[in-house]
Amino acid sequence: MPSLYLLLVTLASVPPSPKALPMPPPPQGMHLLTAENEQQAPDALEEPGEAEEPEEASDEVESESAELEELRALEGAALDPAARPNAEVFQSLRRLGLANPLRQRMLDALEEPTFREDDALPEIPLITDLDRFDVGQIRDRYDIPVEMQPLVAQYIQFFQGPGRKWFRKWVSRSSRYLPVMQPILEAEGLPRDTVYLAMIESGFSAHAYSWAHAAGPWQFISSTGKQYGLRQDFWVDERRDPIKATHAAAAYLKQLHSELGHWYLAWAGYNTGGGRVRRLMDRHGTSDFWTLSEGRGFAQETKHYVPKLIAAALIAKHPSAFGFQEQEFEYEPPLAYEEVSLVDATDLDVVARAAGVPVKDVYDLNPELKRWCTPPATEKKPYLLRLPQGTSAKFAENFKALPANERLTFRIHKIRRGDTLSQIAQAYGSAPEAILQFNRLKNARALRVNGELAIPVPGGRGSVAALERKVVQARRSGLTALRPEEEIPAGTPSAPVATGPIKTEVINGRTRVTYGVQSGDSLWAIAQRFHVTVEELRAWNDLSRRKRGLKVGTVILVFPGTPPAQVQERAGTVVATHAVSQPQPSRSSSVHTLAAGETLWSVAQRYGVTVDDIKRWNNIKDHRSIPAGKQLQVAAP
Repeated sequence: MPSLYLLLVTLASVPPSPKALPMPPPPQGMHLLTAENEQQAPDALEEPGEAEEPEEASDEVESESAELEELRALEGAALDPAARPNAEVFQSLRRLGLANPLRQRMLDALEEPTFREDDALPEIPLITDLDRFDVGQIRDRYDIPVEMQPLVAQYIQFFQGPGRKWFRKWVSRSSRYLPVMQPILEAEGLPRDTVYLAMIESGFSAHAYSWAHAAGPWQFISSTGKQYGLRQDFWVDERRDPIKATHAAAAYLKQLHSELGHWYLAWAGYNTGGGRVRRLMDRHGTSDFWTLSEGRGFAQETKHYVPKLIAAALIAKHPSAFGFQEQEFEYEPPLAYEEVSLVDATDLDVVARAAGVPVKDVYDLNPELKRWCTPPATEKKPYLLRLPQGTSAKFAENFKALPANERLTFRIHKIRRGDTLSQIAQAYGSAPEAILQFNRLKNARALRVNGELAIPVPGGRGSVAALERKVVQARRSGLTALRPEEEIPAGTPSAPVATGPIKTEVINGRTRVTYGVQSGDSLWAIAQRFHVTVEELRAWNDLSRRKRGLKVGTVILVFPGTPPAQVQERAGTVVATHAVSQPQPSRSSSVHTLAAGETLWSVAQRYGVTVDDIKRWNNIKDHRSIPAGKQLQVAAP
């Protein structure tokens, strides 16, 4: 079995800096705030293509995206010349470089031949002064160009300090993907250490999804992914597949290197587009990345991209030399799998049950799947699904013996104006929760017209039990369908902003009003109306003193106070004050005639009341039997 030598170390823990310490200056030689400050829009890949619709975010996508956004915000605060890092950031940056006794040891984890050259190389002692460190001592351990520029040193400090928790996760995750990604890069003629570009792009996450709609471990935007053969459709997004996306990234980087002539320029082109790099080279008459970064033209993200990659590669291959301890990493096992051929769209739960593995294992091995099932396929062109190593034979045996009533079949539904999830489920004999899970949706409050849904339906007699199991699984995972009266039909125009008092309820014996801010409202005016103070409004709604204006439609909570018993006279105007029991928005009529296609939800939004209010005022038990033309009371009798 091929083996990979992972460098693991034992290093004494670095104590945290007390918060009471004054802000220290940047480390000697590290000029953190001296680079040029330029205002420029973020770079984007320049390949043409249609605008991409943002995908419905799954829990994995949201988690990984939030993680990347948090890291990038902290990165900006620590390394952006225009930012003002606080004392805590500076203290984190100072936490590196403590001289501790270091015993470096090698663990034979996988036996990768490429790293056997490290066996004969001397160990790298703990680096305590980046400003004086000669990177030439370890340059021959990398097959990409590495050098110690000021920004490289600053990124090393960032990963050692504020970005440490992310870097630990990235290195821990790298052991899963390096053994499969590096051979692909090498076979395509790229340096194996190019793999660290995926580390800084996504942290080796298949579910990373950026604000620019870039997806997967190599963060392809839609148009570039299609240009390099990555399929993106209703069923799959191959940008998220670590194997297929690595082949595409290798082809793209190889082309950039051929056009631009240096790996630094190719990496910059990957971030900002090769055309922009070429134009800057022609304008300044140089092919030196560092010279190009000193002038105007590159956005700051691109100027930092190459130094960040070098820093990541330096630390990831020799973490102990840069102050990381062995126990900081939780290495993931290498990506290992077997493939099985499927000719029908198949429920992943059924696949997992037949293989005798948790469904999460199947999902993790096939991150390109956008639905909770495999795509339709044929005998001539089957879909290759990955299963955990050693389970394909068991799957084939069990899946073949699986009775028809244990399986679900699928229909594709194109969403039409007026559709609701409950109506779609009823039309196909399915269940709303099953539809949500199969399409990896959190809810269906706003179905998009002309969008498509995969509808799981029973395949024959007795297979209703399979659908019931699917509903149970969906509910266990936290998915719940809205009640039909709460659904928003597809294509419903945005409801008018709810303004004025929306709902009154009793909370722990106190009356609470949910209030929608109207045009002209201020905290003072709302406080006067409900006989409370501005400070009480701020406290109930966690409003900062810095926030002076109120946005129309913002919902705030109010606990009305007791009004004075007398009538007050102000500036010649008599103002009578009374207790607010259930304020109602002004309406020209308290009766509404239900039109065809309207729902109780849309009527409630129009009049600023709740669905429960309308049902109570009109003695409605079954909302589904309300005919068009019925007159509804829309104000309290």
